Amino acid sequence: MDQLLVLAAVGLLAGAVNAVAGGGSMISFPALVAMGIPPVTANVTNSVAALPGYVGGSLGYRAELAGQGPRIAQLTLVSVGGALAGALTLLAVSAEVFRAVVPWLVLGSAVLLVAQPRVGAWAARRRAGGPRRSALLAAQFAVAFYGGFFVAGLGIVMLAVLGMLLDDTTQRLNALKGVLSLVVGAASAVAFVVLTAVAWGPAALLAVTGLVGGRLGVLVARRVPSAALRWAVAAWGVVVAVALEVSRHVR
Repeated sequence: MDQLLVLAAVGLLAGAVNAVAGGGSMISFPALVAMGIPPVTANVTNSVAALPGYVGGSLGYRAELAGQGPRIAQLTLVSVGGALAGALTLLAVSAEVFRAVVPWLVLGSAVLLVAQPRVGAWAARRRAGGPRRSALLAAQFAVAFYGGFFVAGLGIVMLAVLGMLLDDTTQRLNALKGVLSLVVGAASAVAFVVLTAVAWGPAALLAVTGLVGGRLGVLVARRVPSAALRWAVAAWGVVVAVALEVSRHVR
């Protein structure tokens, strides 16, 4: 019971963080591992639990999605393909390989979270017209592969890439990121549900509390500077990365 209460609190916090700055999965993933769930199963469970949050975010961004139908249609197919490839790769590699890679993925997400504003500003200065279609599709496939393999930090990585390749406002790009994250999450979740085990109890609890936390996060966003929260989540990500790496060498 105590573990479930803690996990519920983690879900609320992760949902709020996702609403304000992104990176909530870097909170929920280590919480699942700390509960004794094996890392691969924790990652799979985290992926499934994130789906309702993606749906809620997309519904909230209906106005910003207006006129983006062609983009969404263009990027959906490569997102599905990349997500399925990433999910199948996750299930094919050994648990030890996954444990070796995860700390670096978490650390990379933490660094990118801090660098996100600078990356966006740099991309805005360098953009000249629209991107080549092939570059956009290839980049989105790579991001979707990452999301299928390891969900934590997906939104951070995707928003950074879209910001570099598309000339649009941050809010509209964030709305596009939400829809494409939903596509990636749904495709990988289908693969996981069919092919491997999901810890359904924790997944359901994280899904529900994450939705509530997302709503609360909107209120927090009006009071807490997003930069401060971004740095706090990034610092947590560094701690998690170090802890996961150390745990590999402690038996």
